Amino acid sequence: MITKRIIPCLDVKNGRVVKGVNFEGLNDVSDPVALGKYYSDHGADELVFYDITASAEGRTLFTDILTRVAQTIFIPLTVGGGINTLHDFDRVLKCGADKVSVNSGAIRNPALIGEAAKRYGDQCVVLSCDIKRVEGEFRVFAKGGREDTGMEAISWIRRCVENGAGEVVVNSIDTDGVKKGFDLAMLQAVCEAVSVPVIASGGAGCINDFTDLFKALPKVDAGLAASIFHFGEVKIEDLKNELKNNGIPMRI
Repeated sequence: MITKRIIPCLDVKNGRVVKGVNFEGLNDVSDPVALGKYYSDHGADELVFYDITASAEGRTLFTDILTRVAQTIFIPLTVGGGINTLHDFDRVLKCGADKVSVNSGAIRNPALIGEAAKRYGDQCVVLSCDIKRVEGEFRVFAKGGREDTGMEAISWIRRCVENGAGEVVVNSIDTDGVKKGFDLAMLQAVCEAVSVPVIASGGAGCINDFTDLFKALPKVDAGLAASIFHFGEVKIEDLKNELKNNGIPMRI
């Protein structure tokens, strides 16, 4: 049986890990290198590194910090933020990333996903989709959740997977940082639309939220969270032991 993955997320701004609520009100948390090493040493299955203001500021991702994080950890690393071209893919992969996450860059140029999948393989291309409910519709947002694209999210995700995205991270803006549980309705809609791995992001507040996620939606492959791990509210070892005790396959 395929084990479920627990993935901490480092949202990096100006070289520091930050966290907010509903993508707003960012507060300083920690040094990304030290925090990445901690998660690598304490049971995380993978690590996600987002340069969260690169797209909004129209610049490329800060590769010096990324390189230091990659050199320090011993788990798979997914990197996103300001990924707009194949050159950006190449640059972060050479810095030590295992997978590259694309969001706003794919919205601007939908052909990017297919081009990257052909060059690096589907398994390397991760679609990160920031979604918020607007007038009863799941809507795609760009530039770190700042800009409503007007696109319906489920059809967009299906299109990107058909073009070669090998994994989808579903970031619910509605539940981000609220700590009231994952957005199960949104995640179910995505799981029904695609057959590639789906990663749930936004809303985790306690261990039970992960248990509810994997029991309600067995097709979800991984749970991603930030603040509950960053602030020590939930230890990954404790989470994985509890999930295993609930019959959910885990790598311990």
